[in-house]
Amino acid sequence: MLRGIFIGVLSIGIIGAGYWGYKEHQEKNAVLIHAENNYQRAFHDLTFQIDLLHDKIGSTLAMNSRKSLSPALAEVWRVTSEAHSDVGQLPLALLPFNKTEEFLAQIGEFSYRTAVRDLEKEPLTEKEYATLKDLYAKSADIQKELRNVQHLVIENNLRWMDVELALASGEKQADNTIIDGFKTVEKNVEAYSESDFGATFTSMEKGKGDFTNLKGEEISEKQAKEVAKKFLDLEGNVEISVVENGEGAKNGFYSLTIKDSKEKADTYMDITKKGGFPIWVIQHREVESKKISLNEASTIAEKYLKDHDFETLTLFESAQYDNIGVFNFVSSVNDVRIYPESVKIKVALDNGKVMALSARDFLTAKKERDVGKPTISLEQAKQNLNPNLTIMENRQALIVNDIGEEVLCYEFLGTIDNDTYRIFINANDGFEEKVEKLKNAEPVYGK
Repeated sequence: MLRGIFIGVLSIGIIGAGYWGYKEHQEKNAVLIHAENNYQRAFHDLTFQIDLLHDKIGSTLAMNSRKSLSPALAEVWRVTSEAHSDVGQLPLALLPFNKTEEFLAQIGEFSYRTAVRDLEKEPLTEKEYATLKDLYAKSADIQKELRNVQHLVIENNLRWMDVELALASGEKQADNTIIDGFKTVEKNVEAYSESDFGATFTSMEKGKGDFTNLKGEEISEKQAKEVAKKFLDLEGNVEISVVENGEGAKNGFYSLTIKDSKEKADTYMDITKKGGFPIWVIQHREVESKKISLNEASTIAEKYLKDHDFETLTLFESAQYDNIGVFNFVSSVNDVRIYPESVKIKVALDNGKVMALSARDFLTAKKERDVGKPTISLEQAKQNLNPNLTIMENRQALIVNDIGEEVLCYEFLGTIDNDTYRIFINANDGFEEKVEKLKNAEPVYGK
């Protein structure tokens, strides 16, 4: 009898395990089919967008009206963004495809910069027209290769999941048609020189993200530890490990991990080799309660920056996330805010200690500059504002506009109905450089 019961239980177990395995197999297949469908959609969308991109660039070459050329170039920029998004959805993380993505980004940047300027005053130069013709020819090459891959994918019923497995394993698969096709695209694009986009394009990219204006001698790892101790006000025996950045990085820096026995969390920090300036500092810990106000925290943040040689910074905006205060400070010269030179800082609202600081933007943009004087008056600038705007504040500010140029502006803070806006009017020609809608207080749901 016991034998029969045992066999019955065992049978039920085997049937249950089989059913569970069958359901697992079904669910796994459903996930794979869903992923495959997404990959197929992204690939065919990419091929369509490259077709469209080629046609749109071709259309700009035939246009004579400058009023038509601006929206046409804006459309090229839009299509390029769509294509770039589709590339990001394909399983190409392990396949070198960065040159193609960079090429698409450069097409987008070139078309956008050209579209937003006044082509009546600054028409296309011969160099820029030649660039458009070159882009047209090169997009045709990409179009041809992708069309060929698409034909083979459809004809041979190839699967993108096989591509993902091939890239992940690094093993030679029976049919690498898709991988080979994308490698051909990448190889062709690699031959395209960035200089083909002209000096107007590359001048904007030069020095982007570099700490070229830093002063001082290069420091050693030992000196980097001393910088960290001083900046973080550390005393006694503190364990600090230092790693030097790898070759090929634009900016030389040290990455430090600080283990302080007094603190429950480790602190991480990057310091420039040249001059020994902190790039960023961060400490991960839970802030469970709030004991000080956001205003008190802003005073702490301001004093902290002054104590650490950030003398000319002005509080620009503040916000509270859970029990952490987040503050953004910008440089100020002769009452003109220099927005590119910004420092962000986080303060814990339980004990008032600084948890994080980011000075990358400040170090990148900091330099001696002649801000200049406005050409138009404040009243003339106001005439370019929306008449429905109720002005609350105004000041002068230096910003970086949409095409990467530093421009002196009149900054206006005002409201329309229940919304608050920050608007920048060019102080030389009255052009509306930028309009920002400030965030309203978030509603609390479920209460």
